[in-house]
Parts: sequence; C-alpha cells; structure tokens
Amino acid sequence: MRLQLSGTQFLFMFARIGPEALLVSLALLVSLVYPRLGARWFQRAEQALAEVARKRTLSVLLCGISALAMRLALLPWLPIPKPFINDEFSFLLASDTFAHGRLTNPTHPMWTHLETFHVIFHPTYASMYPPLQGLVLAFGQVVFGHPFWGMWLSAGIMCAAICWMLQAWFPPSWALLGGMLPVLRFGVLSYWNNGYWGGTLAAAGGALVLGALPRIIRRLRVRDAIVMAIGIVVLANTRPYEGLMLSLVVAARLFWWAVQNRSAPHGLPTRLLVGRVALPMLLVLTLAGAATSYYFWRVTGNPLTMPQQANRETYAVARYFYWQPAYPEPAYRHQAIHDFYTDTEFKYFKLGQTGRGMLLQLATKIGTIWVFYFAPALTLPLFFLPRILRDRRIRFLVIVGAVGLATSALVVFFNIHYVAPMASVLLVVLVQGMRHLRIWRFEEKPSGQFLVRAMVVICILMIPVQVHILAAVPKSGSWPAIGKERVAFEKQLQSLPGPQLVLVCYGPGHDPLADWVYNGADIDGQKVVWARDMGADKNEELLHYFKDRRVWLLEADEVPPRLQPYSETTVITSTPDVNEKQY
Repeated sequence: MRLQLSGTQFLFMFARIGPEALLVSLALLVSLVYPRLGARWFQRAEQALAEVARKRTLSVLLCGISALAMRLALLPWLPIPKPFINDEFSFLLASDTFAHGRLTNPTHPMWTHLETFHVIFHPTYASMYPPLQGLVLAFGQVVFGHPFWGMWLSAGIMCAAICWMLQAWFPPSWALLGGMLPVLRFGVLSYWNNGYWGGTLAAAGGALVLGALPRIIRRLRVRDAIVMAIGIVVLANTRPYEGLMLSLVVAARLFWWAVQNRSAPHGLPTRLLVGRVALPMLLVLTLAGAATSYYFWRVTGNPLTMPQQANRETYAVARYFYWQPAYPEPAYRHQAIHDFYTDTEFKYFKLGQTGRGMLLQLATKIGTIWVFYFAPALTLPLFFLPRILRDRRIRFLVIVGAVGLATSALVVFFNIHYVAPMASVLLVVLVQGMRHLRIWRFEEKPSGQFLVRAMVVICILMIPVQVHILAAVPKSGSWPAIGKERVAFEKQLQSLPGPQLVLVCYGPGHDPLADWVYNGADIDGQKVVWARDMGADKNEELLHYFKDRRVWLLEADEVPPRLQPYSETTVITSTPDVNEKQY
C-alpha cells in the first residue's frame, strides 16, 4: 500500500490548483459584471444536451464511450503506463496468474530470494489483494494483449454506472452533467486510468448499489435487485471494508422501507418483497460468496482467510485501525522489506497514535479528497452545503457519504481510491450544489447560472493542463519508485539470447518504496527473473537452481542504476540480511 504522497505525486495532485484558481477567480469577476456573457451559445448547447439526456440509455452510453474515446485519443501523449508502485506489481501478478488460467501459483522453491511487497508466498504464491481488479486486468491481458486495456474498460464502465446512478436521483440533464464530470476530471485524467491499482471498479460498484436502491423502492423489479447485488459483489472484491460500510447503510434503508410497507394499509405483500428483492439478491450474493470463499481457500488454505490478512500477519507490524495495537515484529530475510514494515510504514502508524498526528492525517485525507474530486474548479457548489444538507431528496445519500467517510477516517493509511465507493455520493453533493448555485442571483443578475456554465468550461480548459502534468510525472527525478528504468533494463535483457537472472542489491539508506524485485506468475518460464542479492554464500543455491541462466548484478541505488555481469568475487551486498523467520 502506498503510505503517503511522494514529491511528484504531491506535485501532480496540486499542480492544477493554481491555474484553476485563476480561472475561477476570473469567472467570479465576470459573473458579477457581465453574467450574460455567451448566454445564447450556452442556451443552445444546453438544449441539445437536454435532448440527449432525455434518452436515458443513450446518456449512459455517452458517458462510458466518452471516457473510452478520450483515453484512446490521449495515447500519443499518455501512452500505456508502466507500473511504478509496489501495489501495481501485486495487481499485475494477479492479472498474470488469472491469465495463465490459475487462481494461484505454487510456492517457488527459491521463494526466499524472490520475496517482495504485497505478495504472499505461503501457502501459495499470489497477490494479497481482492481478486476482481486482477480479473479485469487479466481480461485486458488475454483479449487485448495488455492489462492496461482492462483498466481502460473499467473507466468507461465507471462513468456509465455513475450516470445511471444519478438518473435515479436527479432530472435527466443534471444526471448527464454529473456523469460527464468524472470523464473530464478523475475518470480519465488520474492514476485510476493511468495505473494498475484501482479506483474505477469500486466506484462503479458503489454507483450500482446506490442507483439500484431508489429503483427497487419505486418499481420493485427483479433486475434492479440483481444489479444491487452485483454492485455489492464488486465492492466486496475491490474495497471490502468500505464496501461493507456502504452496503450496511443501504441494507438498513431497505429494511426500513420493507417494514414501512408491511405496516401501511395498502403496503406491498411480503411475497412480492421476498420474491422480487430478497431472493434474487440472496441468490447472487450466495453464488458470489461461494466463489470468493473458494478463491480464499485455494490461495490461503482457509475459505475465511483473505490473502491480505495472511500477508499482514506474516510481514506487518502496523495495524490498519487507530485503536489496534501493533503486531509483534517478525523476523525478516531482507533489509528492504524490514525497513518498509518497521520504519516507513510503522512510523506513519505511530504518528497516528498521537492526537496531533491523528489530526494531521485526518487533515491530509480531507485535503486529498478535496483536491481529487473538487479542486478550485468545482469548489463553489460546496458553499451551498448547508442547503444541500436540508434537501430531503438526497438526505439519505448525505448520510451514506457521512458514514462512509467517517468509517474510512478510522483507517490509519489512506489513498484516494480507498473512498472510491463514495465517488458517486460526492458527485451527488456536487451536482446538487450546482443546482443551488445555478439559481443564485447577484443584484438580480443570473450570476450563478454563468458560474455553473463557467465551471464546465474550466473543466474542459484544464484537460490539456492535466495531460501535461500526467505526462511529466514519469520524467521527474523526484518520483521515489522505479518504473521507466526497470522497463528499460528488462527490455535490454529480453533482447539477449537465453534466459536471464538479475540479482538486485541496494545501498545504505535505500528507499524501500523503490523496489525492483517483482516477478510474474510463471517464474521459471519467464525470460528475466528478478531476485534479491543475499550475499555470495546464500546466492549459491539460487545460482544452482537457475544454472542455465546468465546472471547479472544490479546496483539499484547507483545513479544511474548499474547492471553488470555477476561475479562472486565482486558481489556487493551493502545492506546486510536481517534474521530469518522460519516457516
């Protein structure tokens, strides 16, 4: 898991604030002195979009296809991304495993040399993360030749699902606008669609659950119950904790609705509630639960033990929640892994044990959510939050959002995709705020109407700025993880005749987030194997196992990283091994 924003990530998240703030300030000024600027053109555009919005299926398809087409159009500037973060390599391992037609992999005989982050090696070799993201990546890998295309498809599905969800809560035009906002902002132009560690699937799952709820209450259709169950399954297999919190609130609302119907004079018969809602959902959830439990059993040997749980119990010291005590420190075989869990990760956990540290982490979470979802361009509607909270139409969604964000705040570690199930709720608040802003008048002038229109224009104008920032990120020297360099070395080694083995050694003060040792599902069959240098004596068994491979030593912390033929007499092991833990 990524613990905190790196310098370049921080730059990416905040670089757009300046230009957006300038554009918003200009829009505010114009709204006060010349609010009817471009009114005729805007009115024509709104009328055309209103015609599309009235065709609900077309609107949903428009949002999804727009996200897909936009990302394709940006490929010359944003090519297929390289994995940078340790989480991404874990998801790609899941993708490769599923693409090989397996649920997991046997433990490799030389696994002690191949250990890496967010991967379990016992009782099987697999990613620690829930399986759905890996399955989608595997679909892209098998069907289109690269895992990226699975992420690309999931972004389109997310944008379509959000539009579908909003149609159940808003008039058609506002639902279409809300569905296009993720296309313009985070659905295409963020790491959710330019990396491999998620966000889009969890957001789609949350949208399916919250979009099905009012449809079930209004129409009591079997298909809506099935859609809600599918959304719950998606959440359970992407963001289990956050998805559970959202699902519990929705379940409480459904239960209360059922109780009210039973007590009403002309309420729905119980058999209809059971036959059209409860049974279809129970069937889908039972089948999905059985499949997920089977996956857990194949990976961990226990149908109730998640791979992530097995990984944390093996390696971690820090716990997830603020009130939990730390794990006892295990013994580690590699200094980089030791430093990650006992220093990088544990320091952040210890910071959260103090009142000041907890408040600092909470402020960071709130600030990150604001920058990702709103930023200056979409902040003005938030000033109408007091009115939004009084709107009965969306009050339940406000409760869902409050519960979801509050329970997420209980977790020490944070990344923006952790609250992805709440993405559609945040968009509901934003759209409702835009509706209030649109009717705001200053000195009887339609200033609010101009500002809502200007916000959409600003989002469009910011697209090239965001593309430039995203394109510049991999070129920055402050990015603390590898990616481009590792790909370049692997490409070089792939071009050589015969199989290759790379022993990676690190220097003093190595950043454990910048790790190089990641492998695919079929380690023995891959052209290039990455392993950790454990010193000449311990390397001997590895070299004997891979006796048919040409062996290299990579000094990863040299600038630039240095790759040279391996020799036992010149091996450099500058970070000593720590005590081994026996299994």
